[in-house]
Amino acid sequence: MSMSFRLAVIIGCLFILIQKESYSQYEFKNEKRIACTDVKSQDITGTCWSFSTTSFLESELIRKGKGEYDLSEMYTVRSIYSDKARNYMLRQGKAGFSQGALAHDLLRAFEQDGAVPEEVYSGLLDIDSTHNHSEMEAGLKGYLDGVRAGKKISSRWPIAYESILDAYLGEAPSDFIYKGKKFTPKSFAESLEIKVDDYVSITSFTHHPYYESFILEIPDNYSNGSYFNVSLAEMVSIVDYAIANGYSIAWDGDVSEKTFQMRKGLAILPSDINRDSLLSIPGEEIEVNSENRQRNFESLQTTDDHLMHLIGTAVDERGTKYYIIKNSWGDKSHFEGYLYMSEAYLKMKTVSIMLHKDGLSKEIYKKLVSE
Repeated sequence: MSMSFRLAVIIGCLFILIQKESYSQYEFKNEKRIACTDVKSQDITGTCWSFSTTSFLESELIRKGKGEYDLSEMYTVRSIYSDKARNYMLRQGKAGFSQGALAHDLLRAFEQDGAVPEEVYSGLLDIDSTHNHSEMEAGLKGYLDGVRAGKKISSRWPIAYESILDAYLGEAPSDFIYKGKKFTPKSFAESLEIKVDDYVSITSFTHHPYYESFILEIPDNYSNGSYFNVSLAEMVSIVDYAIANGYSIAWDGDVSEKTFQMRKGLAILPSDINRDSLLSIPGEEIEVNSENRQRNFESLQTTDDHLMHLIGTAVDERGTKYYIIKNSWGDKSHFEGYLYMSEAYLKMKTVSIMLHKDGLSKEIYKKLVSE
């Protein structure tokens, strides 16, 4: 065998190894996966809270034996824009006004203003194919600030405000026909038999006592929603118990880490950020505890910048636990709109969760009720 031939063989083998390495991918075995509806896209909007919580409610309807529904995210978004406007004006502009909100806001809107199917109200006009609320948000806030600048605020501003929403999202239906039956948004919501009081919001931070409720200090909590505070270990056990017993979870947390890679379908928290093959071969992850989790939150390394729908659990080839997450950025990713979040990432980056109270263990439920 000539030297040149041997060299060619070596180079060829190295090339194969490099190619194998570059195309290798974490291998997951799903342990539990809860039924959910198809992945959607929030497009160019900050309405992940509506897409994730709507998906959560759709899974709840499947779990309760009501069948599969495609509910309108934008009907609720419109409702919250109106609610935020009232809040903003009453607080004389000293309140947040943005596209963001939280899971409990959707439930509140569901109870107050009802719900409609997607086919009845998409929030898209005939000229639109995707959602984009950038101009609308600027126009809405500019209008409110203009009204506030006057010496006296008239009672007519809400009518003009609603007309802006009509121009961008279309008029909201007062009644509609669905599957041969006439509904109003309120009567349709009632037909779904979702009881808002059955859902609980939970978090885990040390700047408030455990086993008490407090108003979580995050910008999108404009409605001052309260969360039940538990230890970090208990929060993880709540997630695990709920999923194991068929209850999915509305998840709120931080996706700003470089190792949150939607295209790869991964959210990991490696102990060595510079490790070779970081996104193709599993490795060691950071040990998360209540202290470093709290530091991340107070230093704003962890913020509530995204909401998603947690629908299952899995393990990688090393046996490391992951959570199956349904996102709202469309289905063009490695796992077609889903991702696998490591337990370390969930521990560090979860801001809050929401779930049905029946998905709690008896021990946790007693602590919550006694509060």
